[in-house]
Amino acid sequence: MHPKRTLLAVATAILTLAAMAPAVSATPRSGEFHIIKECSGYQGLAGQFCTITSSNVPAIPVGTKVIYLSALAAPYTVLDTNIVLDPPGPGNNKAFGHVVLDFGTDTGLVTISGGTGVFTSFQATADVSHLGGFDWAWEGGYVFGSGR
Repeated sequence: MHPKRTLLAVATAILTLAAMAPAVSATPRSGEFHIIKECSGYQGLAGQFCTITSSNVPAIPVGTKVIYLSALAAPYTVLDTNIVLDPPGPGNNKAFGHVVLDFGTDTGLVTISGGTGVFTSFQATADVSHLGGFDWAWEGGYVFGSGR
């Protein structure tokens, strides 16, 4: 091959890869969702919270508050409320979701759909289970970005 043609082929390949780079970096970040929260301070009242003690999602660090927006209603067998995840530290980073928890089976479902700051395009769905004492687990999947 002629040296100029070789150089042209290499330059074309580099430009093609460079044009593709933004698409690769825009790929949504996603994965498994493993959260443990401790709820010794939660007594079933609106505005009370549990605290994240373990998380594999960097945007949801240990110390994040899970704030319950509605009180537990009689007959106190099911919690069905909107929630806000409020990470520690500066910034307007809050995630919005909903949880339904059956206290008869100690299982439930939490869904998180968007928020502010780093959570603008965050989506998560997780099964809720009781680990014992005041500890609860969320196990599921998450995605940052459209992912759809």
